[in-house]
Amino acid sequence: MFDKMLSSDESLFLDTVALDYDYIPKLIPHREKEQKYIANCMKPLFSKRNGKNLLIHGLSGVGKTVACKHILQELEEQTDSIAPIFVNCWQKNTTYKIFLELCDQLNYRFTQNKKSSELFNIVKDILNKKSVVFVFDEIDKVEDLDFLYSILEEIYRKTIIMISNHKDWLFNLDSRLKSRLIAETLEFNPYDEAETKDILQQRMRYAFVSGVWDKEAFNSIAKKTAELEDIRSGLYLMKEAGNLAEDEASKKIQIKHVQNAIKKLNDFSIKKSDDLDSDAHALLDLIKSNSGLKIGELFDIYQKQGGQASYKTFQRKIAKLEQGKFISVEKTAGGSEGNTTIVRYSQIKKLDEF
Repeated sequence: MFDKMLSSDESLFLDTVALDYDYIPKLIPHREKEQKYIANCMKPLFSKRNGKNLLIHGLSGVGKTVACKHILQELEEQTDSIAPIFVNCWQKNTTYKIFLELCDQLNYRFTQNKKSSELFNIVKDILNKKSVVFVFDEIDKVEDLDFLYSILEEIYRKTIIMISNHKDWLFNLDSRLKSRLIAETLEFNPYDEAETKDILQQRMRYAFVSGVWDKEAFNSIAKKTAELEDIRSGLYLMKEAGNLAEDEASKKIQIKHVQNAIKKLNDFSIKKSDDLDSDAHALLDLIKSNSGLKIGELFDIYQKQGGQASYKTFQRKIAKLEQGKFISVEKTAGGSEGNTTIVRYSQIKKLDEF
């Protein structure tokens, strides 16, 4: 009985950091073509010329962020004449917060009581002595675009890379900003099943002791991850299955551990509606009853039902529900009515089906 159990100083894991979503492996498999395209946009900076601007779009969990971070890391190792800047716009979602973040990354600490314009003047003075690559992840989450105007107008040599799940974000920009940006687009398509398996095998080699994975158990995770088209789900399942196996003091990660990990996947992928506050819950109910309407039409119904929030606040509430995967938002450009945003209640199949 005890021979099959782990001793107190044993672990199935070598390095759990390799299963983190922000972990950057030494090699990024199956994104070589996309990375070369991104690098070519930056190439003119090495000759002290302006680079190309780029919008990278695609579903969540298809490697957009990790590919860009990997290139910035290589850039930093290659030269001191090009500054790499990465900003998560979900966390830094206003011009003021973004300028504060730029100051922090440029090691300027005396930011207290300074206005946005003062912060940008500091950033401009530092960056105009060299070239710079800006990467703005989740660019569609920003509340204003003043920072982008400032960068386009006053930073001399730069490449601006924007990451979004939505290609239409670029089409919906103000025409003046769009004409200044002149951005190309690059789509990251979902990995196929063979690519998904290869990526997860790479992480498995980094994260786990050799030989602890049952073949059937690993193949099940690879198949489920390919179905969900989200590598992050596979990383979660691998880590959770490993934890479950360790909890049982098992020396092998077996199919039963994977099955139990998949049952927990809902908590990872979709927050429980019970966790929402009363306002967000009411808004979710409104969307469920009126799924498929434009955001402006939903706002009209919201107001008629006594909602007090401004349209801007209403948009932020919608964005938070989308982030939690309670709803989906589809932005479309053009047509007889111009740009529109369609909001739908998420009819997502249960992720614990196995």
